[in-house]
Amino acid sequence: MTGISYIRLRGFIRKELLQIKRDPSSLLLGLVMPVLLLLIFGYGVSLEPTNVPIALVVDEQTPVTQELKARFQLSRYFSSVTVRSMAEAVQRMQADEVDGIVHVRSNFSSLLESGVEAPIQLILNGIDANRARIVEGYVRNTVGLWAQHAASQSGRSYYFGPIIVEPRIWFNAVANSTYSLIPGLLTLIMTLIGTQLTALVIAREWERGTMEALLSTPISANEILLGKLLPYYALGMIGMGFSITLGVFLFHVPLRGSLFVLICLGSVFLLASLGFGLFISSAARIQFVSAMGSVLSAFLPAFFLSGLMFDLKSTPVIVQYISTIIPAKYFVTITQTLFLAGNVWSVLLPASFVLVIMSIVLLVAARKKLGRRLPQ
Repeated sequence: MTGISYIRLRGFIRKELLQIKRDPSSLLLGLVMPVLLLLIFGYGVSLEPTNVPIALVVDEQTPVTQELKARFQLSRYFSSVTVRSMAEAVQRMQADEVDGIVHVRSNFSSLLESGVEAPIQLILNGIDANRARIVEGYVRNTVGLWAQHAASQSGRSYYFGPIIVEPRIWFNAVANSTYSLIPGLLTLIMTLIGTQLTALVIAREWERGTMEALLSTPISANEILLGKLLPYYALGMIGMGFSITLGVFLFHVPLRGSLFVLICLGSVFLLASLGFGLFISSAARIQFVSAMGSVLSAFLPAFFLSGLMFDLKSTPVIVQYISTIIPAKYFVTITQTLFLAGNVWSVLLPASFVLVIMSIVLLVAARKKLGRRLPQ
């Protein structure tokens, strides 16, 4: 083509290939990021819950109730466990071991034979309102198919009367999805403040050439780390305060737990986010790479793999294992529990312990990364 030197073009292409070889971050952004996004969207996002854990409480053991129980046990939509009493089922619900309770009362068979209403009690965990609605539909469909099949069989000596499912949604009686989204959005906001902003502070120093000036001063690595950490910690706590205020007074989300506990655990999660952001910033001297790294390794996992938007129990086992190393997963559990259920310590204490460990590890990692380049 006119005006193009193929010799210069070949030399320029060779220079770009050498530049990509010298800069691994280009390969990271060009090859790893698309694969990571495909894995997250392909395996981490599921809008159809399966293997929903439920507790079956059957007060009488008759052929009718056994057949109904078998319907739940054989369904691919449920992972059912039979318990002996409602007290045990309630304990499992409070411990977040099951998402629903199906209670068949002791007079169920006699009510069916007499042709009157035979209620089945359904108790659901309403923290995730959309999931609760879907599970309720699964239960209604399972009971309906069982009743239709049983009524069509010949040789029955009793008459099937109407069966009514009486749902009871715990923790979110109005099944309002806003109640579950607002506490989770608090996690995303603090992830952005803690990770995205601090991911640039050290890299900016290197890009602007001011890091050499800092290296020539008597300031220590610990002082630089604290100097970078504390302003964003204060900013993050202020943002957390605004978010809680708007959630409670503007969106009318109930805060049934302790505000003091929420603030304390929120500060722990913020320290984890700040430590991770500083680690990224000190590891990458380019602001663009730091920003993209924080999005890929902090914000996107917090959005997709924390349990905020999608049910992790319906994802492949490998995705569930990956989610265990994401701090946002534990803080989403903490915020939704404190806002909607209260101070349920059997849920709060394990999540808080993991967050404390993650905060310490991430802050120590950021300090060591700075210590490799700064005087002790």
